[in-house]
Amino acid sequence: MKKTVAIDGPAGAGKSTIAKLVAEKLGYIYIDTGAMYRAVAWKVLDVGVEPTDGNIVGIAEKLDVRLRFIGDAVRVFADDTDVTDSIRTPQVTALVSKVAQLGPVRAKMVELQRKMAADGGVVMDGRDIASNVLPNADVKIFLTASIGERALRRWKEMKAKGYDEPIEKLEAEIAARDKADSEREISPLVRVPEAVLLDTTGMPIERVVEKVMELCG
Repeated sequence: MKKTVAIDGPAGAGKSTIAKLVAEKLGYIYIDTGAMYRAVAWKVLDVGVEPTDGNIVGIAEKLDVRLRFIGDAVRVFADDTDVTDSIRTPQVTALVSKVAQLGPVRAKMVELQRKMAADGGVVMDGRDIASNVLPNADVKIFLTASIGERALRRWKEMKAKGYDEPIEKLEAEIAARDKADSEREISPLVRVPEAVLLDTTGMPIERVVEKVMELCG
């Protein structure tokens, strides 16, 4: 029987990279929930309205967010626009935490995520997967790393895409995101007791994937 694998953790912990690789090895579907919230943030910026709670919720309620598998890659669509690359800008990153804190936005995204995982055979990553989205997941993992390491990973990722952000700024942003995600009233970032803690500080990607595969049995 195909399992459901829930991978939670803070910003920059490598969840998306690891979840995608594990899904490929298992022959499962990879669902990047963070990308779905980023798609909403992108739409708010694209429309150009003031990012008030009301405006964000109004846009989210009308927005069709979809993940499509094209070849071996997962592409993110906001209505009919492929926003896979556009949702990784510093502007979207700065807004997404606010978007993800809003109850109506989370309710819509969680409903979509549960439908995608209904038949099993999925690896889903985010911040509240084991605690809220898929509380009955077969495998639960909490992936983390030091703030310094997470900031360095984010810096390298952004540098490769042409952005030159000071690493000190990224560290401050990640610390602030950790605080916001952990303290939000609705579905905060939390490690459920049954989730296996995996600290990837200084650990090569290949070794992290091996450990997760071992946990998947």
